[in-house]
Amino acid sequence: MTLLLKTAFALFAGLMMTRAFKYSGFKFPDVTAFLIAGVLVGPYALGRVGFGFDSSMELADVNILSSLALGFIAFDIGSEFRMAQLKEMGKAATFIGIFQALAATILVDIALIALSMKLGDDVLPVPVAITLGAIASATAPAATLMVVRQFKAKGPVTDLLLPIVALDDAAGLVIFAVSIGVAQAMIGGAVNFVSIIVNPLIEIISSLILGAVMGFLLTQLEKLFFSNSNRLSMTIAFVMMTIALATREFHFGQLRVGFSSLLVCMMLGTIFCNMCEYSADIMKRSEKWSAPLYAVFFVLSGARLELSVFQYPFVIATGLIYIFTRCVGKYFGASFSSTIMNCSENVKKYLGITLFPQAGVALGMVVSAQALGDTMGGLIRNIILFSVLVYELVGPMLTRMALMKAGEIEPGQPEQVNRARFQITKHRN
Repeated sequence: MTLLLKTAFALFAGLMMTRAFKYSGFKFPDVTAFLIAGVLVGPYALGRVGFGFDSSMELADVNILSSLALGFIAFDIGSEFRMAQLKEMGKAATFIGIFQALAATILVDIALIALSMKLGDDVLPVPVAITLGAIASATAPAATLMVVRQFKAKGPVTDLLLPIVALDDAAGLVIFAVSIGVAQAMIGGAVNFVSIIVNPLIEIISSLILGAVMGFLLTQLEKLFFSNSNRLSMTIAFVMMTIALATREFHFGQLRVGFSSLLVCMMLGTIFCNMCEYSADIMKRSEKWSAPLYAVFFVLSGARLELSVFQYPFVIATGLIYIFTRCVGKYFGASFSSTIMNCSENVKKYLGITLFPQAGVALGMVVSAQALGDTMGGLIRNIILFSVLVYELVGPMLTRMALMKAGEIEPGQPEQVNRARFQITKHRN
């Protein structure tokens, strides 16, 4: 099978898996169906017999699709940040976003450092425990947005959820940079103020500036067109250009000027939706265009899940501790901080559950964690791969459940609503 045919087969498998879940009575979100389909077409199942991706190298060849999808997902999240909404809940979202990220990091740090002291530093080194705690701060924006969009969730929890997920990226960058700097110092290196504090702040600021500039340029260029179809094409081109620019990196001695593609694209979407008068219609059109791209992204994410980590009992045990303590930190961190901000009871009870999913940003941090060396970096990688496998399969279902309990997903959404619309259209014709 050619790479293009395998990608098409992966999308087909993902879509058919959503139907299989639907008619079998399982009320799983589409995200979960796509991920399971990805596991089936990956190197550990059908890929072995030629009906899918037979190696991680083949999956790397289609990385561009994943990068594009993440960029559009971040752009979509950014487009939700209308100024009126930000004025109303910006303070609460900022406080809750930072507090719950820190709570997850601190609890995971305490649990894993205690485990390290019990088992010995040669089994679970303290630098590994500290780095895992920092990775715990990150939340997956892709799975969260997909569930919100699929079930058309609306309400106080959803309104806070999207900006908090966006803030997670910025907070996670700083927490991770500080933690890995401390971990490197414990191994034998010196604490470097520039790499721990300055470079992460430069990355956040430069990402916001680049996103704002691109958003302003896009808004001005949209005025040259009189067709919303052409405006949509311009929007797609600009998101692609922004993703490409965000991969650039510049070094000035110890200073590193880099960008977070998620933050850049979020800022692009925020500026665009607040400045462009055509943004509402264009975003509706963009949602339809990007739907198959998102589906491919999640199927490919499922194919990349490393099932080989199940052969390491210590990784599974440590991963379960990591998962449990991170979820406790996210839940009670969100609940406590939302209480301080006088949020509604539903926000206090259910917001934390929607922050459980974890994937892309955490895996990006794993790559940076290789700086701790092959042994420690490999241990961190296996533990996070195991946790991502669990979070990706269970997290979307928990997000859907929490939003339903909060009353922000109507019963029967979206299948019954879509079927009713089809019947109305059919009757009219």
